[in-house]
Amino acid sequence: MNAILMLQDGKIFSGKTTGPIKEVIGEVILNTAVVGYQEMATDPANRGKILVLTYPLVGNYGINPKFNESPQWQLSGLVVKETSRIISNWQAKTSLEDFAKKQDALILHKVDTRSLAVYLRHKGEMLGIIAGLSSDPKALLAKIDTYRKSQTRDLIRATSTAKSSYLGSNRARQKIAILDLGVTTDLLAQLQSLGAGIFILPHTATAKEITKTKAGGLIISNGPENDVSLEKIAETIRPLLGAIPILGISTGLHVLALAMGAKISRMKLGHHGINYPVAHPGSFKAEITVQNHSFVVDSDSLDKIKNVKAVGYHLNDRTIEEVANNKLRCMGIQYYPQSPGKGQVHSVLKRFMHQCATK
Repeated sequence: MNAILMLQDGKIFSGKTTGPIKEVIGEVILNTAVVGYQEMATDPANRGKILVLTYPLVGNYGINPKFNESPQWQLSGLVVKETSRIISNWQAKTSLEDFAKKQDALILHKVDTRSLAVYLRHKGEMLGIIAGLSSDPKALLAKIDTYRKSQTRDLIRATSTAKSSYLGSNRARQKIAILDLGVTTDLLAQLQSLGAGIFILPHTATAKEITKTKAGGLIISNGPENDVSLEKIAETIRPLLGAIPILGISTGLHVLALAMGAKISRMKLGHHGINYPVAHPGSFKAEITVQNHSFVVDSDSLDKIKNVKAVGYHLNDRTIEEVANNKLRCMGIQYYPQSPGKGQVHSVLKRFMHQCATK
C-alpha cells in the first residue's frame, strides 16, 4: 500500500508498506551496514526508532531466530529501498517480511533511501512519521510536534529484564553481574564462551543488590540512549566506583560517565554502522568497530575529572570512543564489543575479565 515518511521539518519521502498501513512515530536514523538487518531490528538500543538502511537490497539472506539480539522486533519502522523477493541462505528459517508480519512490525520500501540519507546527513537526525499517502501533511506535522513535546523517553523499562536471573554454572571461576539496559545476545554468548557465570539484573537494581551477587565485576550494558532513567542508574553506580571493576558499553558508558561527573552531548548525525575507525593515543593502530549511538561523552567535561582519560577516539570526528579510570578500575566503550567471528571473543571483554581476576 502507498505510504510516506514525513520528517519533522515537513520533508516527505514516498514508498509502499509490506502490510497494512499504521502510523508510527520515531527518531529517524541511518545505518550504513551492508548486512545485519536482523540484528539491527532486534537491537534493544533501537527501541522506538525509524531505521533507514542505506544498502539498497534488504532481506536477501532471510531470518534465523538464533541471530536475534533480543527476543523481539524493537523498531517503530524500517525504511528500505527494496526488499528481496527471494532468500538465498541455508540457515534461513523465514523471510524478513514474514518475520516483520509475525512481529506486527512496519516496513516501508520503494523509498529513495539515497536521497533520504543525503538529506539526513545534511539536516541531522530528527523525528519522523510513517503514514498513508492520503494523510493530511499539516495533521501529521501536528502529531510529530505533539509527540516531541509530550515524549518521555522511558524505553529502558521495556528493554531491561523484569527480574534477576543467572546464566552458567554455579561453579564458574569468574562471575559477572550485568546491569541490563538492553543487553544483546552476542554479549551474553561471548561471556559464556569465556566460562563466566552471569547475573542479569534489572535496570532498577540497587547498589546493595548488585553487591549482594558477590560478582567479580559489573557490566552496564548497551540500551536506549537519552532515557529518563539514566541519571537514576548513574546514582546507583556512583557508590560502586572503586569497589568493583566496571565496564560500560555504549549507553552503559553514558551511565558510567554521568556517575563520574561528566556530561553527555548529542551528535548532529550519529554513528550507526559496522566500519567505524577507532584509534588509541600513543598507538599507530586503528580498530574497525561496530557502533550504534547518537550521543557521546562530552570531552570538555571529561577533561575536568581527575584520573579519567579518553583512551580511544573516532578517527573521523574525534569523538570519544573509550575512557578509562585505572584508579577506580573502570572502563567504558562507546562502540559495541562485537564478536570478531564464530566462537571468538572481543579483546575488550578479555581485558575486562582479566581486570576482574586481578585483585
